[in-house]
Amino acid sequence: MPVCVQNSPDTDRHPHQTPDARGPGRTDGWQDRGVSESTHRNLLAHNAGTPQTELPADPAAAELASATPEQLIGIVGGHPATSLGWALLAERALAADTAEGTIQAYAYARTGYHRGLDALRKAGWRGSGPVPWEHEPNRGFLRALWALSVAAGRIGETDEQERCSQFLRDSSEAGYRELAN
Repeated sequence: MPVCVQNSPDTDRHPHQTPDARGPGRTDGWQDRGVSESTHRNLLAHNAGTPQTELPADPAAAELASATPEQLIGIVGGHPATSLGWALLAERALAADTAEGTIQAYAYARTGYHRGLDALRKAGWRGSGPVPWEHEPNRGFLRALWALSVAAGRIGETDEQERCSQFLRDSSEAGYRELAN
């Protein structure tokens, strides 16, 4: 049975932020219960028996696979729930390597991330557990999450960058390795 430890009322952590990211000396109480940081992370990891989540096929995937960069905006506009489309827009904006492109990438990636969270919840995800890279429809969400991490880092949002990077690793180590290289 999973262990559930409630955060203190003053917690200001993002739901996917690691417990130690609140700063030195600050805890959410789980350390006081004799639970090590590595044990706490393992409880959240897929090895603890949390079922993996597989998203349904993205209705825009076929169009996106054959789209030119100029066609992306129209396809995403016609399929706004597509995490893959938002991720592709974010990746294209990041590749421009400009301040404007970084801000656009951040907005595109955040949209793709949130649309992906919506899809994951509809698929039964409960806030943690594996979202395998090997399952093709999951890649849009994972790519949006990675793009959000990169864009956040470029604008100095180090905490957000680290949270997104860790969330990606917790969701799919294979996805993290693929995207980080």
